[in-house]
Amino acid sequence: MFADKILTHFNQVFCPNDPGHPLAGKEMAAATILEDGYIAIKDGKILATGTGEPQADLVGPETILLSYQGKVATPGLIDCHTHLVYGGSREHEFAQKLAGVSYLDILANGGGILSTVRATRKADFDTLYQKSYRLLDYMLDHGVTTVEAKSGYGLDWETEKRQLEVVQKLHEDHPIDLVSTFMAAHAIPSEYKGNNQAYLDLIIESMLPQVKEENLAEFCDIFCEQGVFTAEEARSLLTKAKDMGFKLRIHADEIKSIGGVDLAAELGTVSAEHLMVITDQGIDKLSQAKVIGNLLPATTFSLMEDTYAPARKMLDKGMAITLSTDSNPGSCPTANLQFVMQLGSFMMRLTPVEILNAVTINAAYSVDRQTHIGSFHPGKAADITIFDAPNIDFLFYFFATNLTDQVYKKGLCVRG
Repeated sequence: MFADKILTHFNQVFCPNDPGHPLAGKEMAAATILEDGYIAIKDGKILATGTGEPQADLVGPETILLSYQGKVATPGLIDCHTHLVYGGSREHEFAQKLAGVSYLDILANGGGILSTVRATRKADFDTLYQKSYRLLDYMLDHGVTTVEAKSGYGLDWETEKRQLEVVQKLHEDHPIDLVSTFMAAHAIPSEYKGNNQAYLDLIIESMLPQVKEENLAEFCDIFCEQGVFTAEEARSLLTKAKDMGFKLRIHADEIKSIGGVDLAAELGTVSAEHLMVITDQGIDKLSQAKVIGNLLPATTFSLMEDTYAPARKMLDKGMAITLSTDSNPGSCPTANLQFVMQLGSFMMRLTPVEILNAVTINAAYSVDRQTHIGSFHPGKAADITIFDAPNIDFLFYFFATNLTDQVYKKGLCVRG
């Protein structure tokens, strides 16, 4: 079969393994790296990969050959934890962070998430759409081709629905593919302060069925944290969501360890997010339950803390991990996944191969798109990120610089 186009003569092509499950433990240290590699594309999908000159049976009279000598190719990067759609911004809290005011104290005083809720409720669909579209452009500029996007800045049905509808429209319009997560359980809205159960009942009995009926999200998430939702409250929501057919995620062990990790293992959530203060026992439980640890080092950096998730210990104990931006207006205002990857190296001591596996094949499993994206196996979408770098190590050595040269989405060059 002749290829439509073949991208040739890469210095290196990073090819993740895909054994049919997320790479875990020592598996994350392995990948195939093709020197002088090529990627053949047919009908927007990967046809073949190899080294040197492309095989003769791939090259037809209309095949386009493009040389990328001096460049590195990876599968399109996947950002599998973002809070993409929101109104306003929170730079006014920056001075409080510099003064040492904690994230939870800012939230307790009506700031933090609740500040963004007020701004998001005031923003109409077009305002949210245009703001989020620009954020996706930034992400695409940094090599990202698929993004998970959560609601959670409405905390009422009208605004939560508007956020999810913006995600749907962006998925239709933007080159980046989006995966939608319903997260009305992100905080307790001011009007329900002191009455968690009433708000939780509203989510479970009213919002969740409407999200399912209107097919607005495929995942459900909750912020299980001191001063927000307890593990028992999270259990009631996630159990109901699971019964309704939602896939599950959970924010757990970000600031305090209050049982969210135990619940993730018990319910078999697809992922547990943050895990900055996870215990050794918690790591063992997630490893045994095969829950992906979705690690967000830029959040630790932004909060000016030193509690980076213990990624090396997780791998030593056989866990699967991903790295994501946690892009949001408060605890992590960035759209730069490359910076997150570099923090994974500098602050978590992960290797280039482990990090690239985390943001490609494992991230694909985290958003349940592993049969379509995340590696260069034939038949998967030709989502490709091309870096202006001589080898994969250079991506981490030459830090704080956007090295994206071009981005392909389904075989089409959409950036560069």
